[in-house]
Amino acid sequence: MKVEVTHHVDASDADENGHHDYHYEYDIYRFSNGLDEYVARSYIDAPQEAHFLSRVRLSRAILLRPEDLKTALFAAAAAHLRAAGKARLQWLSEETGGYLPLDNG
Repeated sequence: MKVEVTHHVDASDADENGHHDYHYEYDIYRFSNGLDEYVARSYIDAPQEAHFLSRVRLSRAILLRPEDLKTALFAAAAAHLRAAGKARLQWLSEETGGYLPLDNG
């Protein structure tokens, strides 16, 4: 499994006092096996959490389905995040359009 981690900052322009209307800082994790890729995000202010966002195949990102959670690549990605201290994992469900907890047991 190939793992790529990139750091991102999404923020409004600072006002004259250096304050932002919004400021989000997070890491994006990409786990790939050459065919599929799972993408997860972890916000810096919640270091114990990570959220799986999508599966990418042939450059096309799609929301996750329950069967995605059963693949060897997904299991390896979840194990990697847990080993990095991400005790609370969630996934963005295609069916519900919202985040669901990943069984952390």
